[in-house]
Amino acid sequence: MAMVASPQNHSGFQAGGTRRPELVVALDTPSLAKAEEWVKSLAGLVHWFKVGLELYTAAGPAALQLPPKYGGYVFWDAKLHDIPHTVAEAARQAVRAGVKMLTVHAAGGPAMVAAAVAACREEAAVQGRTPPLVVAVTVLTSLSTETLVQLGLGADPARIGAMWALLAVDAGADGVVAAVPDVAKIRAQVGRRALIVTPGIRPAGGPGTGAATDGPDDQVRVATPAAARAAGSDFVVVGRPITRAKDPVQAALSILTELGEPG
Repeated sequence: MAMVASPQNHSGFQAGGTRRPELVVALDTPSLAKAEEWVKSLAGLVHWFKVGLELYTAAGPAALQLPPKYGGYVFWDAKLHDIPHTVAEAARQAVRAGVKMLTVHAAGGPAMVAAAVAACREEAAVQGRTPPLVVAVTVLTSLSTETLVQLGLGADPARIGAMWALLAVDAGADGVVAAVPDVAKIRAQVGRRALIVTPGIRPAGGPGTGAATDGPDDQVRVATPAAARAAGSDFVVVGRPITRAKDPVQAALSILTELGEPG
């Protein structure tokens, strides 16, 4: 798989946003059978698959076993946000399930993030495994500036994202999840020591056939694959533009082309 420039973190992945980002396909469906269809067809072309709240709630831990069945890696987008002890115990379960990347909420605070990281490393040592990457969600792509003001956070999502990113990375997180428009300020804060995962990716040619036929597109801060690479993303997460396309393989190939050549 294509890696990004140094430095390496404890899991061997490299951060910096100077090479083609890894494509992560979001398995956003309540159907384990449909998710398996997508993984099977994309295996080999795509290495990473995101299991989010919808699929995990419907299928449980079986969803986390699906990508490895076809040689893929699991990005469990659990968005853990609770007291540190509870988050740490959930993180231990992620290690036992073989998850390779796990999300927590930066808004849970440095102590919570640190607890998740420590639990992952401790449990990985017990299991004889490499600990999963722990990435902290900053400002959701669905949050507009108006909503942020309503929440009392201010009107600059990039400023908030950069502040939360620094707190999370200083607490031990391997990286953060952020909208593409926020990446520049986040890089200025954390430099190349942290991975940046960007959702809200939309292909330049449009969302793809059938991309929004199963519900509204509620992400308001979106960007193209090329813009994500230019901003310095290390991973890009794409769901419906691939999975709801008439030909998911061709849709994935098109997005990889937009991301540019590995290097």
